[in-house]
Amino acid sequence: MKTSIVWFRNDLRLHDNEALVSAINNSDQVLPIFVFDEKYWAQSKFGHVRTGSFRTRFIIESIENLRQNIRAKGGELMVRSGNPINIFKNLIEEFEVTAIYTSIEVAHEEIELQNQVEKLNIKTHFYHQASLFHPNDLPFDSEEMPDVFTPFRKKVDKRITVRSTFHTPSKIKTPLLTHPGNIPAFHDLNLEEPQTDDRSALAFNGGENAALDRLQHYFWETRELLEYKQKRNGLIGADYSSKFSPYLAAGCISPRKIYHEVKKFEQEVKSNSSTYWLIFELMWRDFFRFLMVKHKTSIFKITGLWDVHKEWKKPNELFEKWKLGKTGVPFIDANMRELLHTGFMSNRGRQNVASFLAKDLNIDWRYGAYWFESQLIDYDVYSNWGNWNYVSGVGSDPRKERRFNIALQAQKYDKNAEYIKLWVPELNHLDAKKILNWHNYSGSDRKELAPDYPEMIYISVYWR
Repeated sequence: MKTSIVWFRNDLRLHDNEALVSAINNSDQVLPIFVFDEKYWAQSKFGHVRTGSFRTRFIIESIENLRQNIRAKGGELMVRSGNPINIFKNLIEEFEVTAIYTSIEVAHEEIELQNQVEKLNIKTHFYHQASLFHPNDLPFDSEEMPDVFTPFRKKVDKRITVRSTFHTPSKIKTPLLTHPGNIPAFHDLNLEEPQTDDRSALAFNGGENAALDRLQHYFWETRELLEYKQKRNGLIGADYSSKFSPYLAAGCISPRKIYHEVKKFEQEVKSNSSTYWLIFELMWRDFFRFLMVKHKTSIFKITGLWDVHKEWKKPNELFEKWKLGKTGVPFIDANMRELLHTGFMSNRGRQNVASFLAKDLNIDWRYGAYWFESQLIDYDVYSNWGNWNYVSGVGSDPRKERRFNIALQAQKYDKNAEYIKLWVPELNHLDAKKILNWHNYSGSDRKELAPDYPEMIYISVYWR
């Protein structure tokens, strides 16, 4: 009997899963497995746990849902923890496995693991199923990939047909598993279970079912999609943006599924700048992914994609205050506290706090990127590192010296200081005008106005 492993990675879904469909079509039975790879729950070289408690909870919930959905199709999901290669060696022998089917990743660390899998003396089948556009459909080779988004968009937008999604299997036949494996608890991963904060933008429940429910809610039940472009820079609430990012990062939903649902919405309801803008953001996601194919490990180096040499400060007390939201800069602190307490932050917030760390404090931007890796519920290696390169002036922003004016950003996007008051309660007794002009007060005045709030660690001349 021909048995194939289906190795789930960042593709925790049954819909639009080419690896799963291909394995089923070419095997008598399949062995679906997810491995809690030990290296992703170790400390990074910058001292942070690589996968923090909020993302861990999301992954655990996603695996629980995946197992539930596979069982509903008549199969079983095996769960293991440890080194994937050692686990595969044992399974190949125990179940006489003839092939491994899985998604392909294009970051350096993931490529190294894929290379090890290919050395197992077994057929391996890798599939591109995390991007909107299939790499084989791009009108250029990876070496010719544009380094700036706009030229990339012009080459692909409306010029490439987004492929159709793969059907969801009706039946999944798996071997009899006497020990399918327990999904690890937080203490198994040396983590404490995170507490849910009532101020969270959304209760991000992991899993394919939750992802499809979110799609249904945002498109069809509320039609919030129609106002996506206008609201996407919001800071408070469940629907100021799509909130698809955690589901895309874990692969609980496919970008092609979202794309084709947008097209259906445009046909049945309305097409406007907002419906296009959601696809526009999916193209940004592809851009950073394909950029890493071209530049490989450069994206992780201090000099970035464009080999920019400048003096960076090592992390110090200021970096610790940045991490904890104790910089004394209200808009920065509000965003960093939201991240710390929920694992999420708006895109507007991410750009501001990254610019503040790299451009204002001049601290080695990689420490910020690693902190985001640890904390973000929607961490995606390509988008995270691509965006940090971009904002820090070492990546794909043609205006390398551009920096965010934190004071103006707060005045524009939090004009009533509602967001700041939500996350910085030390200031919620003050009116918005005082909070948004905090940098214009003297240190003694600030202390008198908010005795429990930290003093500002930095005031830019650009804020005056």
